[in-house]
Amino acid sequence: MWIALAIVTAVVLLPAAVSPTIRRLWAFFLYAMKYIFIWLADVTRLRWIWAVGGNEVYHRYTRPELLRLFCEDLGPTFIKFGQIVASSSGMFPKRYVAEFQKCLDRVRPFPFDVVETILHQELGDRAGRLSKLGEVPLASASIAQVHTAVLDGHTNVVVKVQRPGIASRIDADMKIMRVVAAIVARFVKDADLANPVAIVDDFSETLREELDFRKEGKNLDRFNEIMAGLGHHDVRAPRPYAELSTPRALVMERFYGTRVDDAERIRARGIDAEAQLVKGLRSWFQSVLFHGFFHGDVHAGNLMLLDDDTIGFLDFGIVGRFDGKKKSMVTDYIVAFAGGDYRGLAKVITDMGGVAPGLDMDKFAADLEQAYSPILKLKFSDINYAELLPQIQKVASKHRMRMPKEFVLITKQMLYFDRYAKLLAPNLNIFTDPRLVMSLMSDVARARAMQASDASASAEASAAAAN
Repeated sequence: MWIALAIVTAVVLLPAAVSPTIRRLWAFFLYAMKYIFIWLADVTRLRWIWAVGGNEVYHRYTRPELLRLFCEDLGPTFIKFGQIVASSSGMFPKRYVAEFQKCLDRVRPFPFDVVETILHQELGDRAGRLSKLGEVPLASASIAQVHTAVLDGHTNVVVKVQRPGIASRIDADMKIMRVVAAIVARFVKDADLANPVAIVDDFSETLREELDFRKEGKNLDRFNEIMAGLGHHDVRAPRPYAELSTPRALVMERFYGTRVDDAERIRARGIDAEAQLVKGLRSWFQSVLFHGFFHGDVHAGNLMLLDDDTIGFLDFGIVGRFDGKKKSMVTDYIVAFAGGDYRGLAKVITDMGGVAPGLDMDKFAADLEQAYSPILKLKFSDINYAELLPQIQKVASKHRMRMPKEFVLITKQMLYFDRYAKLLAPNLNIFTDPRLVMSLMSDVARARAMQASDASASAEASAAAAN
């Protein structure tokens, strides 16, 4: 019997010891059982009895709290999911959105001695240039946590340190999520329109890119270069120190200011929040139109109103990039949408390959108008996304519409900006505000001229090469 038990135990446990994916499956199952047990203990009052008997303060967990703790226990991949929930008001119930705000920059930290070990592994002797390293993280996020430090004895900086062992964990999580996505696409009605497998694959690619902090350092430099070229000297990203940048450690300028969702403090500072929001949004749009480059994760932990009255974009681990053709499509999409040209919008989506052949364009355009027109007609504070988004999904289902992933990424950022507008400028509508509309039309004209010039130069180069 004991031999048989040992064999069964080995069969169950040895694969888990060898395969990270199997270990993650076990972790998913065990953590799920843990929080189901806590929920049942609350429902049956067992936790209350235990707390009273131990003379402890009793706190009953809500379902949003349990789900948030479950995601935090499972680590970076699931915390990223929590960040999507936190920044997608209207797509998820309000109590879940509020609870998952804690995932933006208050994720459970890893020990300080591990931070020191990683820094010495990554920087070697260069770690000696950093002093007064803060033991308490300034921010703790899904991929890394940030600590304050002093560089060369006089410059205040922040040090971003990657979580230990997350590369293998993310790889295992992606395999699990891909299987789940394939099952959802196969058996859930209309789920294939969202292309869940492609979303997981793109998510996986994005996370792997985030794991090399040298790439983020280059993205920071690129954003600052673009903003300077566009004349936005009051919109910037932290300056990185290239000589102190490695795949798992990044030293950069420290920003001082207020998170964009801290409406009470912003008002106390006497800041014209609406003007700052318009400025930040215009700079973001121009980066898309002229350079095909934009910050792809503008949640509240990554956007600040700085103490020197400038706007600070943080965390460039996720960026969007468009080539010439896609930049042109983005331009057409924005113009059609902002101008209420739903026939034009239908054509752009069709050109993107997002709908099935044989589409009735007139019906498609009419349905798009019914679904999207509230965004143009109402103030952001009056838009009910709980009603609007199901209507858009209904149009997608009816016409088998599927948006390319790059445009989904842009839409996600618009949901972020929507949330900030409701907090800071409830009377603003970014698609009808004169400051934005006039500048947008001017920017679009310039962008189209640049695209035509680039296309002409490319054609001449091709002709010369052919000759």
